[in-house]
Amino acid sequence: MGCKQKFFQKSLTTNHTNQHKPYVRYHLIFLVLLFLFLSSCERPEYSRIDVALGTVCTVTLFDQGKNSIYNDIFNRIREIENLMSIRITASDLSRVNASAGIEPVQVHEETFKVIKRAVYYAELCGGAFDPTVGTLVSLWGFNGGTPRIPSQEEINSVLPLINWRNIELYPETNSVFLTQHNMILDLGAIAKGYAVDEAARITKKAGITRAIIDLGGDIMVLGEKKDKGLWNVGLQNPDDEQGITIGYLKLSESAVVTSGVYERFFIEEGNRYHHIFQPYDGYPVNNGLLSVTIIAENAMDADALSTAAFVLGYEKGRALIESLPSAEAVFIFQDYTIQTTPGVNLVITDKSFN
Repeated sequence: MGCKQKFFQKSLTTNHTNQHKPYVRYHLIFLVLLFLFLSSCERPEYSRIDVALGTVCTVTLFDQGKNSIYNDIFNRIREIENLMSIRITASDLSRVNASAGIEPVQVHEETFKVIKRAVYYAELCGGAFDPTVGTLVSLWGFNGGTPRIPSQEEINSVLPLINWRNIELYPETNSVFLTQHNMILDLGAIAKGYAVDEAARITKKAGITRAIIDLGGDIMVLGEKKDKGLWNVGLQNPDDEQGITIGYLKLSESAVVTSGVYERFFIEEGNRYHHIFQPYDGYPVNNGLLSVTIIAENAMDADALSTAAFVLGYEKGRALIESLPSAEAVFIFQDYTIQTTPGVNLVITDKSFN
């Protein structure tokens, strides 16, 4: 319930000037009291849930959450969406794609920053994470179309368009050029992580030290629980309904992002076809993994690394994560076994997994 106040004003005589002085004084006192009253009306708001970035976003600001801070966070998330969504025709990303093979496009500074980071991770993992996979995602119907299995001829026709090396960056003008006509740059595996990081930045700037930011499974936990204990972040069961977990990670001040076969998929003739593709052959990854979860200092890096490690598979994916400072991983396999890097604090509650 919002604050409500009825105001009454008595008519004042204006025949004598000496009556105006006390009126001015009392009016000023009234305005000060009104300001204090209205300021106190903004009660802490425990949590806010909204839809953005094509997913359900939940932000929980403990102890000090206010409407104004939640507004700042969600406005920022939508700014990022308007810049980097492939589904918004006026976005920076859509403009870059529309000019593929034609000319470079100047983009917003932060769009350039995220694309540059995407190229960095593509190079780091040898293309297992490739932001030019958009043509393939669209062909399989995962970008707003009807999911289907394309023909081998269709797949072969788009494979030459998937190559992160064909992204040219011009930092002096923040311009981006896709050198091949019909290339599609897709930041879906990194931009959401960037939005989480921005939400965390706003939260910290507001002086809030305890928070959980969950943008469709890209999660950031800030601080610790009220009792000074670690947060418990549930780990999704990749073979069950959303929200059913196999256990939980014990964390503080960390980002957690998972890539798995359960996020977007369709079933045909008993086979599951999901949205994480092998850039070299155009088919969904099938390497014995159900999911890979990355724990890192920031969500943008965790976002890209979860895709990279999933595509690389367990051995190469683990080697990649262990080569990086402050990054950990949880690998869940089709046979329900779990492997983790040494720094993971995982409590398993579903004994089907081991």
